[in-house]
Amino acid sequence: MILLREVSKTFGDKVALRDVNLEVKEGEALAILGHSGAGKTTLLKIISALDTDFRGVYTFKGIDVKRDPGRVRKCITMVFQHPVMFRGTVFENVAYGLKIRGYSKSYIQERVEEMLESLGILELKDRSARKLSGGEKQRVAVARALVLDLDVYVFDEPTSNLDIENIKVVEGAIRGLIKRGKTVIFTTHDFLQARRLSNRMVHMEKGEIVRIGKTERILSDMFL
Repeated sequence: MILLREVSKTFGDKVALRDVNLEVKEGEALAILGHSGAGKTTLLKIISALDTDFRGVYTFKGIDVKRDPGRVRKCITMVFQHPVMFRGTVFENVAYGLKIRGYSKSYIQERVEEMLESLGILELKDRSARKLSGGEKQRVAVARALVLDLDVYVFDEPTSNLDIENIKVVEGAIRGLIKRGKTVIFTTHDFLQARRLSNRMVHMEKGEIVRIGKTERILSDMFL
């Protein structure tokens, strides 16, 4: 599904990614680990077709992402570590993607409320999204992504700085995607989270992939 060949990215004199080669199969749950500055978020933005200013080749289902990023963005959504809330209510934030896709009001109402309830925030639907706590905003961001039935879901540190309750809810939502056969890619600093949620893992250092393979095997290699 996802194929990157010799992908590199620089910001001025700083090398963010260097000759990254990566394949992700449909239905895979891939964890990307590495210290801050390792290039994880940059890689996610490229995979999500949010950044097409890179060297190398990236194809998604055979589509050259540089030539048709808009088509790829319709298939992939990314939840950022610090999500930005749109103006308006929680309901309006979660409904946004469905509205621009032209779904009926009745479908949007039903689908959004179902998603909010599954993430335990239905009672917040009429609240201003920008006035929520950090954990509540993260749940809204996850709901905003999951309400769309897409091929690939990308999460950048989805539970960093969250309390235990919010971690359980967000991980539960990600686990639900995996059970439904969706392709899930996420970054994390939490080795246990990688073990809980992924079947394959990438370890990055200084913009390069230094290890890649089955999660259990990579973790064993790192700690033995």
